[in-house]
Amino acid sequence: MSAARISQRISAIAESATLAVDAKAKALKAAGRPVIGFGAGEPDFPTPGYIVQAAIEAASQPKYHRYSPAGGLPELKQAIADKTFRDSGYKAEASQVLVTNGGKQAVYNTFATLLDPGDEVIVPTPFWTTYPEAIRLGGGVPVEVFAGPEQGYLVTVDQLEAALTERTKILLFVSPSNPTGAVYSPEQVKEIGQWAASKGLWVVTDEIYEHLTYDGVPFTSIATAVPELGDKVVILNGVAKTYAMTGWRVGWMIGPADVIKAATNLQSHATSNVSNIPQVAALAAVSGPLTAVDEMKVAFDHRRKAIVAGLNAIEGVDCPTPKGAFYVYADVRALLGKEFPSANGPVRPATSAELATLILDEVEVAVVPGEAFGPSGYLRLSYALGDDDLATGVARLQDFLGKAK
Repeated sequence: MSAARISQRISAIAESATLAVDAKAKALKAAGRPVIGFGAGEPDFPTPGYIVQAAIEAASQPKYHRYSPAGGLPELKQAIADKTFRDSGYKAEASQVLVTNGGKQAVYNTFATLLDPGDEVIVPTPFWTTYPEAIRLGGGVPVEVFAGPEQGYLVTVDQLEAALTERTKILLFVSPSNPTGAVYSPEQVKEIGQWAASKGLWVVTDEIYEHLTYDGVPFTSIATAVPELGDKVVILNGVAKTYAMTGWRVGWMIGPADVIKAATNLQSHATSNVSNIPQVAALAAVSGPLTAVDEMKVAFDHRRKAIVAGLNAIEGVDCPTPKGAFYVYADVRALLGKEFPSANGPVRPATSAELATLILDEVEVAVVPGEAFGPSGYLRLSYALGDDDLATGVARLQDFLGKAK
């Protein structure tokens, strides 16, 4: 009889590093510490008023006090299909949409539905911390393909080809990227999509940052750019980033009808329907204008330029300018092994995880180390926080990291 209290499957899951950093920063703040949090990817703007009002009105309607279809309110599914066609030109029916409890459930549902034990998923790296865990939970094997700052954090077809094996089933594709902010050009998207189609692979594309691109860089949906992918593409998305609705927990997946039906069966046993009130709020969001995100983008763009300039002013830090999302991914490999002052005497961090811990302990700035997203040697900072906090945080980093010897 097994003596293990926790299953191997669950024991193998790593805690979400981004949420762990955010939780520690918030705990210190609650204790009265002046912590600046660059950890969580969360817009500091309130959800637009018309969306909140839709939820308030829905809460007073008895029909929303009851169970609703596990796959989502029919009117929301249709609105998501319409919104997807509006924004990316991809045509889908309402029956191809599954509304999920945030984007994370869409990620999990997708991999659990598509993967059999031992199937491989090519994961361009740096990656969002949840992807490999969801792949493993689905029985799959994440295969990391790393692209460093020297290639703009963008993988090439040659790299993908080198990672291909007879067990490869899925290519994960994310543009704009969390954690790097990298955006693939229309030509790169088409080339990668055509390669995947020629190999008979599924493509799972996360498009949650579709509206957050800068410097005139376009968003390109691989599902639209490469129609030859046919019925082997799944689109992941949600309202969290575009409409500042991280806490409302509404995401979705769009895919072939058989995959969506199977994933809906899974969700019917896992959570059943997403709470009806946030679904109505999401309906107002996706059916409404993009005015809110356009206003946020102006602020994000200003912060993007400020944080890149501030970090690149630090000797030993190389921070490429991201073209999308609201993150910078700073290369700090040149700082590792150097001596920093600390309350307990000089310290030489050997990894970006050790450096991030030192930064939080010494100057109360929360950043996420590269180990959460792939190789050590990098720090992810979200610039979705207020201008004053951003300036204060960068100034603290400049002062502390500038003391490296």
